[in-house]
Amino acid sequence: MTDAKPLAGKVALVTGASRGVGKGIALGLGEAGATVYVTARGAATRAPLPGTAEETATLVTALGGEGVAVTCDHRNDEEVAAVFERIDRERGRIDILVNNVFAIPDGPLFNTPFWEQPIEFWDTMHDVGLRSHYVASVFAAKRMVSAKDGLIVNVSSFGGKRYAVNIAYGVGKAGVDRLARDMAHDLRPFNVTSVSLWPGVVRTERLVAMGSGAPFDLTNAESAQFSGRAVAAIFADPKRIDKSGKVLIVAELAQEYGFTDVDGAQPPSLRDLPAARPI
Repeated sequence: MTDAKPLAGKVALVTGASRGVGKGIALGLGEAGATVYVTARGAATRAPLPGTAEETATLVTALGGEGVAVTCDHRNDEEVAAVFERIDRERGRIDILVNNVFAIPDGPLFNTPFWEQPIEFWDTMHDVGLRSHYVASVFAAKRMVSAKDGLIVNVSSFGGKRYAVNIAYGVGKAGVDRLARDMAHDLRPFNVTSVSLWPGVVRTERLVAMGSGAPFDLTNAESAQFSGRAVAAIFADPKRIDKSGKVLIVAELAQEYGFTDVDGAQPPSLRDLPAARPI
């Protein structure tokens, strides 16, 4: 990207952006000059990890964009609708939707067979993390189709193709990939792009807090902002519709578009891992 602020004047919504990949994507869009609405449930209900929507919004603004924090429980369709209505009132447009929000249940997530895990794990991970992506996409699509332009990004993972975390997680991520592909079918005639995005192993607050107990090796881990730079690069691509319906790997997008992680590194693609190849 040669333009220092290629997304100046563009409006994005990143769901579940108080921390983790969502926060990083918001920052990546902010450094590209976008106005970024970021949602989170609010400090009263957040997990005991650092980060709030307000903090993310402040950092977005500091990077050269404009951050706007919005309290939203993505289990509640009326609250989601209200977010889009607010964007309509304040900006009159939405150019990018990043479906990132995800709910991680308490309990034995790792190294436990599915029959020994609470059945509620399935509902939690699919309600906020699959259904929530569909709902937000419905509201975004109505606006983007009218504008004949837009980008919807579903944040997924290599867990959509290989075993990772647990069965409920993997099936949910596979559903997110399929959602992006099938939405692309309906959206393509209106010049709206729909993709699924696979970050690599990311140094999220949760994984860092786990220390030596983290389930993934963080040696070559990506920053969360690396994914944000990928989303900004996709949107800035005048031929982005050619990617619609595809699963895209952040590290490979970095090589294609010529951007690096925040430390200047080029993390490796997870495509080389066994069974990690996207559909």
